[in-house]
Amino acid sequence: MPEPETRAGSGRQDGITAAPGGLLDVLRVAALVLGSDGRIALWSPEAESLLGFTAAEALGEDAGALLVAPENQTRARELFRNVRTGARWAGVFPVRHKDGSTRRVEFRTMQLRDADGDIFALGLGTDAETVRNVERDLALSHILVSQSPVGIAVFDPDLRWLRVNPSLERLNGVPEAAVLGRRVGEVLPALDVDAIESRMRYVLRTGEPLLDQQTVGHTEADTEEHAFSESYHRIEDPNGRVLGLAISVLDVSERERAAAEVAQARERLAVIADAGVRIGTTLDLRRTARELVDVAVPQLADLAAVDALDAVVNPGGSAAPRADGSLDFWALALKASHPTDAIEETADPVGQPALYSPSRMVTQCVREARPLLRAHVDDTVLRRIARDDAAAETLRSAGVHSYLAVPLMARGEVLGTLSLCRTVNPRPFDDQDVTLAAELAARAAISIDNARLYGRERDIALTLQRSLLSQAPPHHGGMEVASRYRPAISEVGGDWFDVLPLDDGKIGLVVGDVMGKGVHAAAIMGQLRTATRALARLDLPPAELLYHLDGLTASLGDSDTLATCLYVVCDPRRGRCELSRAGHLPPVLVGPHGKAELLDIAAGVPLGVGGVPFTVGEHELAEGALLALFTDGLVESHEMSVDAGLHNVMRVLDDTRLPLEQTCDLLLAALTPEPDDDVALLLARRANGRRQG
Repeated sequence: MPEPETRAGSGRQDGITAAPGGLLDVLRVAALVLGSDGRIALWSPEAESLLGFTAAEALGEDAGALLVAPENQTRARELFRNVRTGARWAGVFPVRHKDGSTRRVEFRTMQLRDADGDIFALGLGTDAETVRNVERDLALSHILVSQSPVGIAVFDPDLRWLRVNPSLERLNGVPEAAVLGRRVGEVLPALDVDAIESRMRYVLRTGEPLLDQQTVGHTEADTEEHAFSESYHRIEDPNGRVLGLAISVLDVSERERAAAEVAQARERLAVIADAGVRIGTTLDLRRTARELVDVAVPQLADLAAVDALDAVVNPGGSAAPRADGSLDFWALALKASHPTDAIEETADPVGQPALYSPSRMVTQCVREARPLLRAHVDDTVLRRIARDDAAAETLRSAGVHSYLAVPLMARGEVLGTLSLCRTVNPRPFDDQDVTLAAELAARAAISIDNARLYGRERDIALTLQRSLLSQAPPHHGGMEVASRYRPAISEVGGDWFDVLPLDDGKIGLVVGDVMGKGVHAAAIMGQLRTATRALARLDLPPAELLYHLDGLTASLGDSDTLATCLYVVCDPRRGRCELSRAGHLPPVLVGPHGKAELLDIAAGVPLGVGGVPFTVGEHELAEGALLALFTDGLVESHEMSVDAGLHNVMRVLDDTRLPLEQTCDLLLAALTPEPDDDVALLLARRANGRRQG
């Protein structure tokens, strides 16, 4: 940046300053000379400005008569005599103005002699109030500079020190005498000298102040890094001549640290709020672990890993340490804030069991059930973090410098650990990070424990559900059957199907759905299935069978127990079928020519409502005709309405000539890749006459 241009006449030539200063212009010092007779011999223009008399009016006049009030003339003559005898006098004397008012003038008087030896009296005077104002300003400036807690420096236009106040001496660690006449870089090379001098030149050139400019570095006062706030102002005299610039300096390290702490606190609150939304969205243990590392990286750490005890992942596993103190774990999730091989090469494979030695930090964290903070990692700690020496070297090369492990605890039980490392983030983990990590781990641990408990309940319900479902053979007299049951991803419900041999070669087909989830719904389903089998042996018409089931349902579980059911009685010998439904979806009939249609029969009300009669529909069942019975999980999801699902079922079944087993798989694959609800599917096809028997 070029040096600032000063105003015309401000340069130096042969050591003589061509441009005058501005202080005398402010004071406007008047000069007058009195002869030995007390008459005015000389009268300056400033005297005219100060007292109003022109030179023509003043010269030759008796000064006492013209300028002094009668009551002050005795004192004036006394002072005049003293000056004529060689004494000096300085002070304030009231002088009469041309307009009749009195002006207080501060004088400096002295004796003068000319070549002939004649004696004159010289008086230099200026307005006393102006002098007092200048004195106050100077005193105030001195106090502000010398006693200010703000460091203040004054530089000349060549960027060399002219003045340093005591506060800046302490900040710099250098006395004023050692900096005068020198530039910033010569005294404080550890600061960003280029930036500082660039700002100085800009202010000198433009006159625009620069406020609160940040500089980070250290001075001779100590070697610790400090943050400084600097403000730059150009200094001009009353005539606008550039004299230099002033810089005020504050050490704002504490303020910056406090601001950083506030920012970190806000970040931590944001992480906690984020965790409340993102952790535990499902009852899936592994997904919860992934959500935990997604929140932790990069907000809290650069590398994160979640390990769970074997007993948490594997119901048959053990949470107790082995004889040598090692523990069985499963690595559930890993994440890095940036591409790196460190986490893959040093961590155990996700989804695989691993044995952690008793010296590992993770093992100690579980054993002691408390956070382990290693703010600064050395080789010994790296070896305890990693699984072997090679992995420790990889972590060292990746720049791991700080480590934190917190236990995943829920309901007083340790489930595993959250391990965190910092590589890119230069700040070591501290107690605040421990608190935040523990909060995240606690949230995740509750979700993991809920997922574990839910998983156990789901396994029980699924086992019960499957034990109660029909294991029908593929052929029943003149009917070929195939079935599928697929539990929901989230929670097992009460869907069921059954194939019942009846008298006279008839076959009963049942599909039902108990409203509710879990073991309770599976148990109700089992009771309804048993009751249906018992009632079917009585050879009851479909509507009458549903009537008895309706009464039984009201007595099962609680008063809110409801279920839907579709009951079809097929008579392959006569080629007819009768059916009735209790709030259930209608079946799809595919005729021998391959055209699929929904059978139009009254829907009825769910079992357990009571008081509403059920109706019966009768349809032809030609040779080769196919009946499809299913629960709503096949045709309804968050992304698909029931009507759209039914349309898709008929689309898949249209012109289907595949074996029933393949048709079942085709329906499930096409319609429910990840069902939101349980799916029960039952297909029955009337065999051709030549295949019967």
